[in-house]
Amino acid sequence: MVVITMDNAVERLKGECSRYMIEVKAGVFVGKVSAIVREHLWQTIIQSGDAGGVTMIYSAPTEQGFIMRMFGNPYRTVVDIDGLFLVKTH
Repeated sequence: MVVITMDNAVERLKGECSRYMIEVKAGVFVGKVSAIVREHLWQTIIQSGDAGGVTMIYSAPTEQGFIMRMFGNPYRTVVDIDGLFLVKTH
């Protein structure tokens, strides 16, 4: 499972994510996609520079069961402490 959240994203990026995932709330996309599609979406989002802050969470064999990536200027940031992802607010 993959979850992507975008702050202040343009419609073009939302449309790209909507091709593969469901937008459950404004800027929040959920779906089950392959690793290739997941990486394609991530690269498309970060190369566009049109999203204020992006977070991607996807299933992985870690202690918490997921990996979290962030890009841009989100209100919250992720801190990796010994393999555990913790969220820090500004």
